[in-house]
Amino acid sequence: MSSTLPVFSVDELPAESRTRLTGPEGKHAATVRRMRSGERLVLSDGRGGLAECGVVEVLKDALELEVRQRREVPPSEPRVELVQALVKGDRGELAVELATEAGVDSVIPWRAERCVAKWDDGPRGAKALTRWRNAASRAAKQARRAWVPSVEEPVGTAAVAEFLPDYTAALVLHESGECSLPEITLPHSGRLALVVGPEGGVTEAELSALCAAGGRPVRLGPEVLRASTAGAVALGALGALTGRWA
Repeated sequence: MSSTLPVFSVDELPAESRTRLTGPEGKHAATVRRMRSGERLVLSDGRGGLAECGVVEVLKDALELEVRQRREVPPSEPRVELVQALVKGDRGELAVELATEAGVDSVIPWRAERCVAKWDDGPRGAKALTRWRNAASRAAKQARRAWVPSVEEPVGTAAVAEFLPDYTAALVLHESGECSLPEITLPHSGRLALVVGPEGGVTEAELSALCAAGGRPVRLGPEVLRASTAGAVALGALGALTGRWA
């Protein structure tokens, strides 16, 4: 199945040999992408399921498709979940977009103490969370990923410290780390938490709490990266250092 074909999202993969792509995705394919009869595309359920299809007929705002091939893409090992501190403005969406393209499996927004962005409970916070989820969905399609990462509800430091012991390993990107990422032994299966602090940095109290919960401070390298890009760079390193890119 070609990885260069355009990808369109569906709730469920078609069970029959013929199907119709409707709704916003169908309209986009027919009127924006201007797909034509005989062209091929891929339907993705965002949970590892892919179906390569041929366009049989182009309707006003939908496509009639013939299913030619189906396959299931297993999840990556180890599973990497990014605990991303809230980042102000569009850079928060950029952080999610880049992490998605780099293969993240889940994003957990973190209300760290020094976050400039504040996601208060209510409509404004819900709107910000929706923007992050939309960024993940768009980036997954652009990268032709079979798995769309989930973006969870935002949590505070106490909650992060509470769930870190559940992971096989937990890495906190911090300049105080004695070792760089390539120098440590990484798990090749299970769940790995990757914690990225805010633009103002992780406080000493937060770092102590995360380390007490099993987090390990690590450095990416000699440079200090922005909060919006550090996660993606670390994911790239993890892809090469573990079996995720095998």
